[in-house]
Amino acid sequence: MRRLPRFGAPERTVHHATALLMIVCLLTAVCLYLPAVSTLVGRRHLLRTIHLWAGFALPVPVLLGWFSRGFRQDLRRLDRFTPVDRQWLRRRDRRAVRDGTGVLPVGKFNAGQKINAAFVAGSILVMTATGAMLAFPGPWPVPLRTGATFVHDWLFLAVAVMTCGHLWYALRDREALIGMATGSVPQWWARAHHSGWAAEEARRAGGAEPLPNERPSGRVRP
Repeated sequence: MRRLPRFGAPERTVHHATALLMIVCLLTAVCLYLPAVSTLVGRRHLLRTIHLWAGFALPVPVLLGWFSRGFRQDLRRLDRFTPVDRQWLRRRDRRAVRDGTGVLPVGKFNAGQKINAAFVAGSILVMTATGAMLAFPGPWPVPLRTGATFVHDWLFLAVAVMTCGHLWYALRDREALIGMATGSVPQWWARAHHSGWAAEEARRAGGAEPLPNERPSGRVRP
């Protein structure tokens, strides 16, 4: 089965490191902010220390990833909203597949992934800034610290919901999970879910279009 290179080692490392730090932040936050869980787990000082270190480390993988050309190219793709992305948001059949090809020529990332990436990036910046105000309250006036607490707590809930949704979608797509783990995806999957990107990769490889009959038996999710 032919496979297309989708993510290089730097992109996968940034994704995995950011995901791990985010999960650590969320789990320790639950232990710190929910009295029942806090009492059950104990070791509040240790959890607070882990939470702080993981939180301040969140921007580091992205900053280090900037040294990778492939990572910078992916950031440019994520930062660019195209007419196809607008159609993807409007159409209910955006995930439909006909004759092995997606109904929309979606690029390497669909509009949902781009919005998710923007939300994660913004959340990391805001959570780091408000977390610094809470961890080092000395220089900040009380009204600013109160606002930082409000934003930090509510944004935590939004990030928790987003993370659950992201995991739910990821676990439903085995090939996407394997692609993030290994760096490559089958051509039939690329053509079904990111046909614009699959065509781009085919042109780059010398014009060999993905073959629809390479898809294994089974139903492509509409």
